[in-house]
Amino acid sequence: MTESRARPGDQGATRDDDRSQPQAPVSEAGVARTYDRLAPLYDTLFGQVLEPGRKRMAEVVRMLQPASLLEVGVGTGLALAGYPPQCRIVGIDLSHDMLDRARERAAHLPQHDISIEHMNAERMRFPDGAFDCVTVPYVLSVTPRPAELVREIRRVCKPGGTIVVLNHFSGSKLWWLLERAVRSAAEHVGFRSDFRYDEQILSHDWQVLSVEPVNLFGLSKLVVLNNRR
Repeated sequence: MTESRARPGDQGATRDDDRSQPQAPVSEAGVARTYDRLAPLYDTLFGQVLEPGRKRMAEVVRMLQPASLLEVGVGTGLALAGYPPQCRIVGIDLSHDMLDRARERAAHLPQHDISIEHMNAERMRFPDGAFDCVTVPYVLSVTPRPAELVREIRRVCKPGGTIVVLNHFSGSKLWWLLERAVRSAAEHVGFRSDFRYDEQILSHDWQVLSVEPVNLFGLSKLVVLNNRR
């Protein structure tokens, strides 16, 4: 990992005409409904195309060797096998149908200590500082209130622990074209297309340790953060 010197302008500017067009809100019920519907197809649709990001995220976690890890938005459990087996792993999600598949996947990993729970990540039941590491794969842009999610993941991560965010961020010319294509359908597909790095990462007082592009054309970024507070 290399230390990031990223500033708000580093991720590219969002065009002024797009800023003036508010995106459809994402609701908790809409997210759960979308992913319940997608559960039977999720691995086929998003398994391989998003796998490089998951693989790199798991590599980072293996380098860290945390004693405990929370995966927010565990989905069907595609990342579980990549985590170190000596780590106590908890995965949470809003979608019952996705969680059923995650439990099936976890059952085939007997060498891992994995618990799967239904939970809203914006209102987690865990005590403060419960985890050494929190991973957040492809979740920040689908949660109804990203600021609440950030507050909660920082609360349940130990002070000085590591938070690993895997997500798309607005800015590149290619992503700008995709934003225009899906903006009005955000509620139906379950994510915000207009999602800026400066607003969602740099506006918080955690320490950015590294940022690297992942997935096809580098459309997603893996951001490693120290939960200093």
